[in-house]
Amino acid sequence: MSWNLQELSKLLSEQEQYVITEEADCLLIANEDGIDAWLAISGEQILVESLLFAVSEVKDSVALNDEILRTHMVFPLTTVGISSVGGEDYYTAFGALSAQSKSESVLIELDTLFRNVESFIDAYQSHLK
Repeated sequence: MSWNLQELSKLLSEQEQYVITEEADCLLIANEDGIDAWLAISGEQILVESLLFAVSEVKDSVALNDEILRTHMVFPLTTVGISSVGGEDYYTAFGALSAQSKSESVLIELDTLFRNVESFIDAYQSHLK
């Protein structure tokens, strides 16, 4: 089975820790801690992304980028990147999995992303202004 947004919305809505809002071609997912993530289907992948902080909030991007590259592997299933949103660059946490993944895998990916967002912010807090 290959997921579509309506099926993913139903699956995630059944999880009481999430609030799901359908936005154009993606889902906005908020957890109990007030962290938001965007979920989209792109080809054969499900992509989930959450903003961490604006690049403009970072004291020294070179030092932060170096630390991210040296420490990212301790955060399972989630990668840090930079995305442009509304003309501003943001550090983001994201994960991807097959659009054919089992429901348990989708839930694990999302739960892990939310945990890792909190961990990334804690781990890299000293780099923020």
